[in-house]
Amino acid sequence: MPVIIPICLILFTAGWVQGVSGFGSAMIAIPLLTLLIDIKMAVPLCSLASTVIATYMTLQLRHSFDLKKIGPLCIGSVPGIAVGATFLKTVPSHIIQALMGVFLIGYGLYNLFFIIPPKRLHRRWGYLAGFLTGAIGAALSAGGPPTIIYTTLNNWTKDEIKATLSGFFCFSSYIVVFAHLISGVTSPTVLKTFLFSGPFILLGTALGAYCYRFFKKDFYLKVVFGCLIVMGAMMIL
Repeated sequence: MPVIIPICLILFTAGWVQGVSGFGSAMIAIPLLTLLIDIKMAVPLCSLASTVIATYMTLQLRHSFDLKKIGPLCIGSVPGIAVGATFLKTVPSHIIQALMGVFLIGYGLYNLFFIIPPKRLHRRWGYLAGFLTGAIGAALSAGGPPTIIYTTLNNWTKDEIKATLSGFFCFSSYIVVFAHLISGVTSPTVLKTFLFSGPFILLGTALGAYCYRFFKKDFYLKVVFGCLIVMGAMMIL
């Protein structure tokens, strides 16, 4: 496969980004992979890569792993996926993407220039964030922002934020991979490419996680908000 090397480099970069921020691998990988391979191959390949990245991050941050924080997100996402798959598809996707893009840019910019007092949100907001993540993810394949916003609004340490994101994305990525396997979307070619690129994914994630250690919470949050702005801009474009 002549494009395997650039694919490996893309997934290495995607792993590094999520290793640093706790999310964002798909934001990097999908647009770049579709320049090289068909979207029907790029999506399941990226999903497989996400399981490796999220599993690595969850194991690395297991000391900050808290089921009470992650549980509501996971439970809320299940009905959200069903709603997104049935109802949100009736609304033109480009309108939803544009509105979410504007919101993410506004939210990211506001948090970069203004200080929002940290607070302890009630657990019910976790169910709502999980529901919205599942619904938007099922409709647009870009459901991460509600969970990211929920975790950054809480008065948690940077490790608690990243561990919650990693644990939730680990849960959701395994569900997606399982669905892809059952539906036959994950072809033998996808599996071969994934196995070849696996070491690059792990290496990128490990390097990103190493860089993350040197970030203070304030700087880490700025990285997160900056990624949200980029994500919003990509949605609009």
